[in-house]
Amino acid sequence: MAATEEYFDLLPLDLDPQTKAVQAPANASKALHAELAALNSLHRSILTLENTPQIPPPPIPVNPKRSANITKLKDSGNDLYRKGKHAEAVKMYLLGIEMALKRPLWEPQGLVREEVAQLFANRAQAHMALQNWAEGAVDAEASVEAKRAGNAKAWWRRGKCLLEMGRLDEARDWVGHGLEMEGEEAELLALQHEVLARLDKKNRHEEAKALSEKA
Repeated sequence: MAATEEYFDLLPLDLDPQTKAVQAPANASKALHAELAALNSLHRSILTLENTPQIPPPPIPVNPKRSANITKLKDSGNDLYRKGKHAEAVKMYLLGIEMALKRPLWEPQGLVREEVAQLFANRAQAHMALQNWAEGAVDAEASVEAKRAGNAKAWWRRGKCLLEMGRLDEARDWVGHGLEMEGEEAELLALQHEVLARLDKKNRHEEAKALSEKA
């Protein structure tokens, strides 16, 4: 069987500096002219699209100004908390959370999770100081969602809020999951003992009440 040879003709292509259209010489094949015509038509249609989504710039280093502002808001919240100005601290943490969540999508998501986990955990603590147990529970859970491991304080704070609200079964389950993630963490263990003691007391009270009603 005779060998077949592959070859091609190298033809010069021109790019119109104004329209950016690609052009082939007149002696090029009809197929090439047709393909270039389709390419140029596609290019023109893209340029004429309305509301074309903006393509984000390539990844860049983390914006140091934004990082500094988030840290400043967190530190301001911490300072207000130490001074007993818990409501004002909540506002500072909120501003920090909003700024962290507005980081451009090309910046590391791990950084955003770390920032919001800390801010939500701190705001949970401020809510607890105000005895806003429901708000504290929500914030602590948000902190855990952002960072499940290495976040024992947030696990503890939601468990404590659930305990204070009398949601003992939920508190028991939550603290149990926290211990699975954080190991034998001292504060979580102490909270678990407190929750179990309250549950035992509640159960004994209900049993005694049931017996008295039967008598």
